[in-house]
Amino acid sequence: MLRTSLAKMKLAATSASMNQFMRLKPSVLTIQANRCASSDAQKTSLYDYHVEKGGKMVDFAGWLMPVVYSSDTIIQSHLHTRQSCSIFDVSHMLQTKVHGKHSVDYLESLVVGDIEGLADDTGTLTVFTNQQGGICDDLIANKTSDGYIYVVSNAGCRDGDLALMKRKLEECKSKGLDVELEVLTNPLVAVQGPLMSKVLQAGVDVDLSQLYFMNTTMASVFGVEGCRITRCGYTGEDGVEISIPEGKEHHIIDCLLASKEGSVKLAGLGARDSLRLEAGLCLYGNDIDETTTPVEAALTWLIGKRRRQDGNFPGSDVILQQLKEKPARKRVGIITESGPPPRAGSKVIVDEKEVGKITSGVPSPSLKKNIAMAYIQTHCSKLGTEVMVETRNKLSKGVISRMPFVPSNYYLKK
Repeated sequence: MLRTSLAKMKLAATSASMNQFMRLKPSVLTIQANRCASSDAQKTSLYDYHVEKGGKMVDFAGWLMPVVYSSDTIIQSHLHTRQSCSIFDVSHMLQTKVHGKHSVDYLESLVVGDIEGLADDTGTLTVFTNQQGGICDDLIANKTSDGYIYVVSNAGCRDGDLALMKRKLEECKSKGLDVELEVLTNPLVAVQGPLMSKVLQAGVDVDLSQLYFMNTTMASVFGVEGCRITRCGYTGEDGVEISIPEGKEHHIIDCLLASKEGSVKLAGLGARDSLRLEAGLCLYGNDIDETTTPVEAALTWLIGKRRRQDGNFPGSDVILQQLKEKPARKRVGIITESGPPPRAGSKVIVDEKEVGKITSGVPSPSLKKNIAMAYIQTHCSKLGTEVMVETRNKLSKGVISRMPFVPSNYYLKK
């Protein structure tokens, strides 16, 4: 999924050397993030828990969240997630339920996805769009067998998303549609990594081998009834997000951390950002925003076939035209082998001409190379195209590369 900008919380690496990246201390990242800390930042119900466990707290999208823990560096936390299992607090994200006979009609009036076509207890990534075709936010919509749609969207867009959904709600009600919106306050945690299933299965009353990627179910988790488990995440690894009844989150996390089925650790925003970038996943505010369309963002697969035919979603005229004629720019992946890691705003140059800009970049702990996303002119976007990236007045050689940079390990039905 997709999330608001972490640009000010990127690692302050001054060399592309992975050895130098390894020597960076968590305090480098924490100090940068704390510069924008706000006294009125909100706290999740796990705030004290994070502090107790050594979390370095930063102001992120108006919430005080852990960026890293004292027990590990960001790179150690990143690699642990790739190799074992990590827990992320994502309670700052907006969770809603859409109820009523016309819940599908309501949500489809806001997004590009085919919600009607979803089977019960399955979900999809989709986006809110504006009349210009720009992306207002990305979200996951789950069509449940309990008669409602469960939606998770971004913390940084929380106020805007709620305002958008409430306006549309009143509009639909004025037309006689049966629809209601419920805002949830449940804690939400993401459990991610190749050992997730083994670790979690010991504590749930459902068969996780039958819960595939983008499937959702209600379950008892370590004795806590009324949890919703959705097989998804933001790391590229197998994982779930668990929506937990209030007051039970500490118990569930303690049980996960005490697992005898594998090593489980807490992880913060720093690892979450580098993991999602390796997975080729967009960060809202960096890689997608209200000025980028799904077509430009290489997210055309989000637009359902039926929705393309009907053309009745916000910005459909612009988006469908781009599908026919191709957009002027396109989101691509770039790998640079040396030089400073590309940063948001770095210029991308082909044949001595600027053809685009970097939107996200980081040294990849898994690949030991610098990776980045950029929007560049479409005629320069072919895989294998050699580019130059200008970062801090230094030029680095790069190449347009396929995403994800690191193969995804989603649990898919065969």
